[in-house]
Order: sequence, then structure tokens, then C-alpha cells
Amino acid sequence: MYDKAKFKSLVHFVCFKRSGDLSKLGAVKLNKILWLSDFRAYYRLGKSITGARYVKREFGPVPHQILSVLQELQDEGALEVREGKHFGKRKKQFIVRSQASIDYFPTNEIEIIEETIKFVCDEHTAASISEVSHDHIWKAAADGEEIPYYTVFAIPGKISSDEREWARMQLESNL
Repeated sequence: MYDKAKFKSLVHFVCFKRSGDLSKLGAVKLNKILWLSDFRAYYRLGKSITGARYVKREFGPVPHQILSVLQELQDEGALEVREGKHFGKRKKQFIVRSQASIDYFPTNEIEIIEETIKFVCDEHTAASISEVSHDHIWKAAADGEEIPYYTVFAIPGKISSDEREWARMQLESNL
């Protein structure tokens, strides 16, 4: 179940953790950290951190709620989102205006979040993490389609049209 307050806190926390180096975190990497944190938690702990819905987009999974939550954080004065340039390309920059709280997160979730931040920001560029996110799970969804959490247990391989239809019906029955 989606926990908006926890999702908002996660967005703020991720931006706060990388606020000292604007070159390490843009919109692409923020989306990947949120997705990987939630899906890794689902895999390891049996439940996601926030319950956010992730949809397939051209550059990988994106949380459905990200734009409204970023706007709320800006309206509250916790965060400022600017357009910047990085190697000649447009890039979102997140300027943190207030300390982020970790009160919503137990230790095991904090460990997953921090490990994911390090993985995405320190070991990848926006392009390389987008490539990593174009895995068999992402490929199985249609553009704009929700990517269910249970797909984290999928084994790479060919997916038949019957299997796609079954998955679509499962998703619709859970709405």
C-alpha cells in the first residue's frame, strides 16, 4: 500500500544525502534510486519501502507520484528544483533547503537506501544506470504500464503473449 508521507520522506532523504554534489544526482538517478530501493526492499524484506507505483518510461522505471511529491517538497520549502547543465545536457538539480528526517525508516530500510544511493550515484552515470534499469522486468511492460513489485522475482527469458495477458489480468485485479 502506497505511503505518501514515507515516499515524500524518501525523496527528501535521497536529495539530502547527495546535496553536497549536484553533479551526482539528477532526475534520472533520483528515479532509479527510488525504484531500486523499493524493489530491493521487496526482494529482501518481503515489502517495499513506500508502496509507490512505478511505470515504464523510455529511460527506465519512474515513480508515478514523483512530480507531485517534488512540487509539494518545493511548496513546503524543503527542496528547490532547478534546471542546470551537465556536460552540455539539461539536468535537474535538487537543492535541499531543510534537513531530511529518517524517522519513517527502520534500520534495515536505511541500509538498503544508502547502499542504493552509493550504487547509483558513485558507480554509474545517468546513461549507465538507465541501461541497467532496462532489464527483463522493464522490457516485459508496455510504455506507461505499471511494473508490479512481484516481477522482481522474475527469471529472465522470453515472455509469451499468454503470459503478458495473465500478468495484465493480475495487475487489473489488484487495482
